[in-house]
Amino acid sequence: MNRDREYQRDFSQIHPETMFDERGRLQKARKTVRVLQDAVRSAGLDPTRVRVLDIGCSTGILTRHYAEYFGEIVGVDIDDGAIDWANRNRAADNITYRIGDSMDLPFPDRSFEIVTCTHIYEHVPDAQQMLDEIFRVLRPGGVCFFAAENRLRLWEGHHKLPLLSLLPKALGHLYVRLAGRGERYYETHHTVWGLRRLVRRFEITDYTTPVVREPEKFEATDMVQQGTLKQGVALAVLAAAYWAFPRIALWYSGAKRKPIPIS
Repeated sequence: MNRDREYQRDFSQIHPETMFDERGRLQKARKTVRVLQDAVRSAGLDPTRVRVLDIGCSTGILTRHYAEYFGEIVGVDIDDGAIDWANRNRAADNITYRIGDSMDLPFPDRSFEIVTCTHIYEHVPDAQQMLDEIFRVLRPGGVCFFAAENRLRLWEGHHKLPLLSLLPKALGHLYVRLAGRGERYYETHHTVWGLRRLVRRFEITDYTTPVVREPEKFEATDMVQQGTLKQGVALAVLAAAYWAFPRIALWYSGAKRKPIPIS
């Protein structure tokens, strides 16, 4: 574990504009569901019978939406205030919310057919340990929706500062303080190559290009419209310089635990 970092506590209180944004969170949830439906179908799973773990569930807005499509949902987050709010405002008969550490998940091995981890990796002290835990609790042949932003981007999404994610940490901390956006730059993003290392134990189905090519199918029309110049540019970048695509991991998904042969 990276001992130089600690968890970002009370994230929902630090960023309420994001974590309580009903419209934005539901749009994100709809994208996730569309990709998962496609991946689950390919994996031969019955969506009404699967058990889903939503890591970093926070206020439960996404989790509640998942509950309309899948069997049993467990939302876990280290933010106890967000979990309390989710229990009071986003409950359902097939949802359980729990306070828990994504690097030490409180579940037995092979407990879930689906795990969702959407834009969480940059917030935890050790992203690799979290992915190892996901691998542990995911059943062989199950599906993990792993979404993450590329470090190589002009505009950093959390602090809304240009080039921030490209800087060394010491300069990042200084930049954030000088810009009046906090005391330190906590988030640690990876390049495409780093993200691939994180998920190297999984069998990867990359949905980036399919989603950009068919935004209506995957509920991504808020990001790109069918037949527009923006779509053409995005597809060209994906084809020529995939490593430079800023939001590969918004739909970088289908990290599937390789099935274990039956002896």
